[in-house]
Amino acid sequence: MDFSLSDEIRDMKRTIREFVDNEVEPCAQQIEEEDRIPQHLIDQAKEMGLFGMSIPEEYGGLGLSMLDKCLLLEELGRANMSFTTLIGAHTGIGTTGIVELASEELKKKYLPDLASGDKIGAFCLTEPDAGSDASNMKTTAVLKGDKWILNGMKHFITNAPEAQVFTVIAVTDKEKGARGGYTAFIVDRDAPGFSIGTIERKMGLRGSHTSEVIFEDCKVPKENVLGTIGKGYSSALRILSKGRVALGARCVGACDKLIELSAKYAQQRMQFGKPIASFQAIQWMLAEMATDTEAARALTYKVAWMVDQNMPVFKEGPMVKLFASEALGRVVDKAVQIHGGMGYMKEFPVERFYRDARLTRIYEGTNEIQRMVIAGRLLKEMEI
Repeated sequence: MDFSLSDEIRDMKRTIREFVDNEVEPCAQQIEEEDRIPQHLIDQAKEMGLFGMSIPEEYGGLGLSMLDKCLLLEELGRANMSFTTLIGAHTGIGTTGIVELASEELKKKYLPDLASGDKIGAFCLTEPDAGSDASNMKTTAVLKGDKWILNGMKHFITNAPEAQVFTVIAVTDKEKGARGGYTAFIVDRDAPGFSIGTIERKMGLRGSHTSEVIFEDCKVPKENVLGTIGKGYSSALRILSKGRVALGARCVGACDKLIELSAKYAQQRMQFGKPIASFQAIQWMLAEMATDTEAARALTYKVAWMVDQNMPVFKEGPMVKLFASEALGRVVDKAVQIHGGMGYMKEFPVERFYRDARLTRIYEGTNEIQRMVIAGRLLKEMEI
């Protein structure tokens, strides 16, 4: 395994770091108060090619390897997490299925606009009765002539209010269910019978929007199937496994930022006539934060490398998501503690990070589900 950086990626990391620190961070409070990401930040991200990180160059993207993508997502992870989520969900689960499973015709039709950021992607799996239990999915797709007719509802769909292109998993054979009865589709926002439902009000991630997606006799062209009919569940697992690696990188970046903020504050905050950084209790917290972060970084890089070697990561992808999100939870909790009362105040960024970070243990598969997947794969490998 070689984790050395090319000159190109080193330059891109530096550019993104400057963009995050000089452009995104000054708008963090505005995003929080207005619950929206300023258009000029989105436009700048488009110019930098950030919406096309994982889309091949022939379709207008950057065509980055998974490891290089994770290196850049670390830098984005330092930013307001709603901004990071907009791009991360788009470049991850929002477009991965199209890149890997779509026909050449569909790739040519959709990927250029997704790579430029002119269109945003979203991934629709979760339903009111099918979150962790995806086998209980109710949204159906029936082929009638040259159209698939979709009926049902998805919810908690990240980027849905802004997205124009949706990867949707639906039931095509109720008898087979998840074992051969689910199919993945590309659905356009302007498809007849498609609508956006309630936009959710969340504890954190203000500026990043999730909503219901409703299908009422929604007409989808026959050719908009992703992959093979009946293989939608395995397609979803494949998409999510890689998305979880990218989420790990975003968590690592957030940890880096929190350590930076905490170390700086500890050196400035005076108590008993000296900076609190001189106290062992604070030093131990910083040490544990740094150790958690480096462990998460090493695991993320290893599994990203595995993806680039075309190795299966059905077990390792969930490991990254589980460990990195829980490491972030520990790091942000210590960051608030180091800041003391100030860490509970909205004018300090650690308060926002604390609320935003909590969701990383829930979305893209709860950490309880990650443990079940990891254990299931492990036991299968150990069968004799």
